[in-house]
Amino acid sequence: MAEIIQALVAWKIAIAAGWLAALFVAERLLPADERGRGWFGDWRRLLRNVGLWALSAGLAALVVLPVSAWAAAHPLWARPAWLGGGWGLLADLLVLDLWIYWWHRANHRLPLLWRFHQVHHRDLFLDVTSQMRFHFGEVLLSAGVRAAVIVALAIPLESVIVFEILLQLGTAFHHSNLRVAPALERWLARVVVTPSIHWVHHHRRRADTDSNYATLFAWWDPLFRSRSPTPRTPAMPIGVEGQPERSLIALLWLPFESKGSDPFS
Repeated sequence: MAEIIQALVAWKIAIAAGWLAALFVAERLLPADERGRGWFGDWRRLLRNVGLWALSAGLAALVVLPVSAWAAAHPLWARPAWLGGGWGLLADLLVLDLWIYWWHRANHRLPLLWRFHQVHHRDLFLDVTSQMRFHFGEVLLSAGVRAAVIVALAIPLESVIVFEILLQLGTAFHHSNLRVAPALERWLARVVVTPSIHWVHHHRRRADTDSNYATLFAWWDPLFRSRSPTPRTPAMPIGVEGQPERSLIALLWLPFESKGSDPFS
């Protein structure tokens, strides 16, 4: 089992790195928003996103994976035999994606969680690097809550790693500035979250920011009535309504500022 998990982790790193690189190139050759044309554009923005990712990636290796492994090794109950194999994996993926839908929604509704999550939303443009832009505090909070879900539902670690692979592929895609043929995107949007869905979630208008919470599978928002009717437009303004972008250091400090700086408080 340990060998299988090590192989999955190695595949996760290789697949995620390759997919990010491919999308980085593709979205610059075929941008949906022409402001994203050019290889590096606003290089300061890219450095901010990469800096936030570096901290989160370090924590993922040092904290998130060990915590997830511990949780998977201490389930509250023994999974029955019929919940193994491919059907068990599918059930785990659905449960984990449903959990992340509600966790994402909570990050917009609970002031403490929003203080960390707004760092992700302060980005004034979306491309594949936006997928890497999360405050380390949010990463730690998410790991702790997810561990409780893993323990309570007896989810095996291999299911968690497969879900993380799919999640990274999906989030990189729907944050990207890649121009997708409308017919293809409409077809994909029946199953998975696409850029046209998620860009509305990053719309600077708060009513849209508080919508479209789905992360991998697209059906949760229609099911729970959180899908925004706003259509995506190529030059849709991105960010947090009434709030500017910050430097990397200021973004790291942002969750700890006084309550008056929080537009959702």
